[in-house]
Amino acid sequence: MNTGGQRAKQLASISMLNLCSSSMGHQLLVLLQASVVLYVSFLSLHAPLATPLSFSYYAFDPNDFRPEDDARVTAGRIELLGDEFAGRARGRAWHKQAVQLWDGATGDAASFTASFNFSIRSVAGTGNSAGHGMAFFLAPYTPEFPQESYDGCLGLFDETQARNYGMTVNATGDARFVAVEFDIHRDTWDPSGHHIGVDVSSMDSRGDYTVLPDGSLVDAGVMSATVVYDNGTKRLDVALAVGILSVAYYNVTATVDLPSLLPEQVAVGFSAATGDQYAGNHSVLSFSFHSTLPTKNSTALPAASLSGGKKITVQLGAGVAAGAVLVLLLVAAVAVLLVRSSRGGRRRRINLPYDQEKLSTTDGDDSLGAVDDEDFESGTGPRPIPYAHLAAATRDFAEDGKLGQGGSGSVYQGHLKEHGRDVAIKVFARGASMEGRKEYRSEVTVISRLRHRNLVQLIGWCHSRRRLLLVYDLVTNGSLDRHLYNNEVTLTWPIRYQIVLGLSSAMLYLHQEWDQCVIHGDIKPSNIMLDDSFNAKLGDFGLARLIDHGMSLQTMTAVAGTPGYLDPECIITGKASIESDMYSFGIVLLEVACGRRPMAPLRDGQVFRLIEWAWDMYGQGAALDAADERLGGAFDSWEMERVVAVGLWCAHPDPKMRPGIQRAAEALRSRKFRMPLLPTKMPVAVYLQPFAASTMQFGETTTSVGSSLTMPHTSTTSASATSEGISPPAVTENLI
Repeated sequence: MNTGGQRAKQLASISMLNLCSSSMGHQLLVLLQASVVLYVSFLSLHAPLATPLSFSYYAFDPNDFRPEDDARVTAGRIELLGDEFAGRARGRAWHKQAVQLWDGATGDAASFTASFNFSIRSVAGTGNSAGHGMAFFLAPYTPEFPQESYDGCLGLFDETQARNYGMTVNATGDARFVAVEFDIHRDTWDPSGHHIGVDVSSMDSRGDYTVLPDGSLVDAGVMSATVVYDNGTKRLDVALAVGILSVAYYNVTATVDLPSLLPEQVAVGFSAATGDQYAGNHSVLSFSFHSTLPTKNSTALPAASLSGGKKITVQLGAGVAAGAVLVLLLVAAVAVLLVRSSRGGRRRRINLPYDQEKLSTTDGDDSLGAVDDEDFESGTGPRPIPYAHLAAATRDFAEDGKLGQGGSGSVYQGHLKEHGRDVAIKVFARGASMEGRKEYRSEVTVISRLRHRNLVQLIGWCHSRRRLLLVYDLVTNGSLDRHLYNNEVTLTWPIRYQIVLGLSSAMLYLHQEWDQCVIHGDIKPSNIMLDDSFNAKLGDFGLARLIDHGMSLQTMTAVAGTPGYLDPECIITGKASIESDMYSFGIVLLEVACGRRPMAPLRDGQVFRLIEWAWDMYGQGAALDAADERLGGAFDSWEMERVVAVGLWCAHPDPKMRPGIQRAAEALRSRKFRMPLLPTKMPVAVYLQPFAASTMQFGETTTSVGSSLTMPHTSTTSASATSEGISPPAVTENLI
């Protein structure tokens, strides 16, 4: 930001401080003075604000991208070609903000870095190959690509030109482009069936390509690409990592003088195409772009201009007018705040935004903890939704719209007309307990900041009429447990394996990839939702905790979690950790592979424990015999054995022996990964009492807090269980 803008912002901040410490008349005087200073600051700007273009999307905003032809922005991703498109199809999507590639007045030119995650997968049930591929492109702003650009032209090049002349001619005028292609079908001009290449106004990479193994780009899961352009050297570098954990790396380098090939301002985006008898889903999952050259005149396409396709230029007069409007709005907003503050000076906590009731369990209790509205409304994601809208969306929470009910409340299906989307609304029980309110606060403050394709998306919240409500995108296929134990339809192994990989991706994001480490605290099948393609989406962050990367344990005020999935050491020590999340993850893997619940009562009064049974099968060299019998042997033997082994590894009785999520995810995905040898007998842990033992209540039992040692397993004992929960022995526990 330039000096004038910084000064205006600083002066506004000082004025606001003065307003808070003066009488009403003096406050208004200072406010008027600040308004004049702000307005003069805007007038002193000799040009519109110009900064290098930089953006990052982990969930795409449809208002920021222009999809064309068969492309669409949906569910936080860009689908260039969706599952429904079979045969000849093409799709393009580009960012509405122009990129200043070079400046004719100064001679300056931009360097940039673009990074994106994407996937190309075949469409089940069509019997067609995925063909033909996708590309990242730069083109004149706004792009005007030919209509006939199917097949290997990837939505960029004129197909009639290709048929008549091959790739001996180049695109010209506004049809020019520079692209990085990810090709999965061999055309006459291609070096191979699978390759990455740099294309300049032609689909012939002309030597600037890298051949990839056949089939390596299709159904490979999430792939990551980075494109770096250095204007000083005219060098364009492309790096591709295939697999969530970058199992294979590929790169290509080309010398490209972009200023000589493209106009001053360009569009950046993606394109894809298929031909006859081909069907493939080509999607972009995330995208970041950082340029070094400011964009002149802030060229962009607002939503209202899309139909006409004209460029909109923001001039100095518009900037000054906008500044004047902003100042007037600031004056009005502060005046309203002054009037409100004159009626009561105490710090505002979470007031019900629509009926002015307090969020409370008893009259007069304004208690969700000392949380300001800004704690809930920070970020760019979820926003408060009026209770009336939620009631209308669910027909006053009709029973026939109830999706399920748990200990903390009920979940209803609804349709928010105001948002144009189907939603799932979690309604906490009336008079929610302190723990319930903490869960509500945790969900809003934690998951609202998370963006990942394998997490349930929170879109809004409401605390009104002594009700706590959370609003999520509706995940159409419900929870994993409903499908695992469906007696009528068996969840196939390919879908189960896909779910396992998706869950590992979500946990990798939570534990390592986000700004802080997120301990979920309650990983289980009922908290794993499945979308219409049976992709896993982890939800319910009511027990989640944030810790800095590198820290290990987080003390819990009370033992929380679900018996069978809760790490036994967590029960004993009262410490939530990355390792306790990994334990729960391991149990879920075993449950998905074996089709058995983690705990079940037996006729003789004992308790079946899945981990003990699975470890016994593994120790006998019969891990495949642990597979869900309902699969009828219809599974990939390597995948099944690996899921069982990784499940046991993650749920190892000794937390120090458990892998981190990165190693676990790599083990699940890569056949080259060397698994550690697990003992043939499940170890048993011994807990030593600390010098100052304390106790913790779990269900109806009391457990001593201590530290643990792991000893060789000599015999298997079954801890007793009650309807209220498990009852671990005070000193020795055969960990489950």
